[in-house]
Amino acid sequence: MKKLLVMIPAALGVLLITAMTLRTPEENPVKWMSFEEALKKSKAEKRPIFIDVYTDWCGWCKVMDKNTFSDPQVAKLLNEKFYAVKFNAEQHEDIVFKGNTFKFVPSGQNGYHQLAAALLNNQLSYPTVVFLDEEFNMLQPLPGYRKAPEFHMMAQFIGEGHYKTEKWEAWQSRYKSPY
Repeated sequence: MKKLLVMIPAALGVLLITAMTLRTPEENPVKWMSFEEALKKSKAEKRPIFIDVYTDWCGWCKVMDKNTFSDPQVAKLLNEKFYAVKFNAEQHEDIVFKGNTFKFVPSGQNGYHQLAAALLNNQLSYPTVVFLDEEFNMLQPLPGYRKAPEFHMMAQFIGEGHYKTEKWEAWQSRYKSPY
């Protein structure tokens, strides 16, 4: 009986902690799409494109998925202001972009995709995020892991078009963090 009295609160505690860490579909993070889907959607409804360039073996890419892209404020911003693309820098499928066909290039153990090299200015570093404007021009590749508050500030600067009229330093001083 005593064991049962101890186990019931312990089980309830585990259930409560599990429930608190699970996300509901409404809280589902970023709605990722392929590069081709983002281009097609952007032609119909203009928006900047956000690209998360990653590899399957990249540990910091996984940490950024878990800590940054799953953050509700970041996910909301990416879903509302961008077409968000998850792009594996080692994928083998050809991609046609701006009249060029980008292919996989075997190199070393894995190789790389020519589009990843083009988006990253031949600096194959992961994770790197890339922002394209509504006309598919590259605005900025940003290499390295970014925590949610820092990433939110950068994404809002681009997603809301502040980069068109303000310098980063001026806008950064007026930025209102949701954190």
